[in-house]
Amino acid sequence: MRVFNIFFTLIFILFAALQYNDPDPWLWIPIYGFGAVMCLLAALHKYYRGAYLFGIFMYLVYASYLFFTKDGVIDWATSHDAENIAQTMEATRPWIEDTREFFGLLILIIALLVNYIYAGRRRRATA
Repeated sequence: MRVFNIFFTLIFILFAALQYNDPDPWLWIPIYGFGAVMCLLAALHKYYRGAYLFGIFMYLVYASYLFFTKDGVIDWATSHDAENIAQTMEATRPWIEDTREFFGLLILIIALLVNYIYAGRRRRATA
């Protein structure tokens, strides 16, 4: 688990740094920063199940919005034939930006969920 969390700490720090030139860095730097901090703490064997649940809930709410909104993931998949969203770093179309943001949130949710489950198992094993 330690390697998993060190990897995601570094990934989320990189993702946060890449948001510097984004249209809404004030939103995305803290989003990725929270994931980085939670993974760093887990790598140091400090688990906060309530914080994981809070992050998972908030990210799920925002991901749901991005999934269903106009120019969101459904629009990308149906109206734009799921075109390549990674061919350039510049998101020239709104559905590309929203879809990338959705998948970023999905990665965060998975990392926090893995830590939440691991923390629960670890707690039961020591009890």
